[in-house]
Parts: sequence; C-alpha cells; structure tokens
Amino acid sequence: MNRLDDAFSFHQNVLRVRGQRQELIAANIANADTPNYKARDIDFKSAMQSAIAGVSREAFKTTKTSELHMDSLPANSNISSGAPGAAMFRPIIQGSVDGNTVDMDVERNQFADNAIRYEASLNMINGQLKKMLSAIQGQ
Repeated sequence: MNRLDDAFSFHQNVLRVRGQRQELIAANIANADTPNYKARDIDFKSAMQSAIAGVSREAFKTTKTSELHMDSLPANSNISSGAPGAAMFRPIIQGSVDGNTVDMDVERNQFADNAIRYEASLNMINGQLKKMLSAIQGQ
C-alpha cells in the first residue's frame, strides 16, 4: 500500500498547493479596489519542494490586521513569511494612487493558468486510476 500512497502523494501535494494559490489569487481579485492592498502570490516551485519535504501545513501564512480575525496557523508553526512556499508580495507593475498593487490583467491570467494546471493534475490522477482499475479487472 506504501507504493500506492507514494504514487498519489505527489499529485495530492500539487492539488493542495494549486488550491492554495488559487485562493490567494482570488483574494487579490476580490481586493482589487481596496486601498493599500498588496497583491500576493506563492512561488509554486518552492511550495512544492516544501510539500515534498514533508511540510504538511499550509504553503502560505496570512497576517491578521485585527485581533478579531481568526488565526490561520497554530501559534507554534515554524512557517514564516520568508519560508519556501510562503506568500510573497507581487512586484509592482503599475503604481496606483491608492497604493493598491493588484493588476487585474495579471491576476486574471494567473487565475486562468492555475485553474488549467489544476485541471490537468486532476486529469493525470484520473488517468492513473483508470489504468490501475483496468489492471485490477484484467482488461
């Protein structure tokens, strides 16, 4: 059963990191009109390296702007903003008067690209499962 777990753990990590990235990009889009909001993203490569190395917590850490907000990670978490796979601020492409760094063209492009790659990962998993099922059924 360990080989089966190993075969699917990579795709599980990919889907988890892609899902977290999609949430970050969606938050950027949702806050496109929020003054002083800084667009964030994760480096997929370093997030995957962390996931493969066994970091089971979220690939990014959020910060609280109010004491009323819920904690995103346990207090004893060792993931900091500089950790591999942590959320980083996007470079400013075009400045704005209100200090918001969200560029909707970039966000839409990244959202669509990430969604396509997420779907591709799902298709790969489905293909592997169909091959295994075929082998089990002897077809």
